[in-house]
Amino acid sequence: MLNDVIAATGRRKRAIARVKLSLGQGIITVNSKSFEEYFPRPQQQQIVRQPLEATQTGSRFDVSVKAVGGGVAGQAGAVRHGIARALVAMDETLKDTLRKAGFLTRDPREKESKKYGRKRARKRFQYSKR
Repeated sequence: MLNDVIAATGRRKRAIARVKLSLGQGIITVNSKSFEEYFPRPQQQQIVRQPLEATQTGSRFDVSVKAVGGGVAGQAGAVRHGIARALVAMDETLKDTLRKAGFLTRDPREKESKKYGRKRARKRFQYSKR
């Protein structure tokens, strides 16, 4: 059931994270840096760790991630989504736990595109009576 490396893709906003899960000591690397260095804010580090903590598999797997696009917060969410998907690909019994925690659901919110004749997506120009 468990191959050498399990790959999965996570997405959030405009960010895409390609996650590789392998047996190891629980080391997480993002773009060849430790994830503490790549995600300096504690909230983002917690987001990345959530699927591993929910399934008590934090120290069993090494996680290697290539994150592109979006910002740091979006990338953290994409990494979480990718790790959750990789865990399900590795062990189908973890699906219920991760689904209940909401880690398998892709957050669909994206920035609305700018419309022609406007400054932004919905902003109108100031009305002048005279």
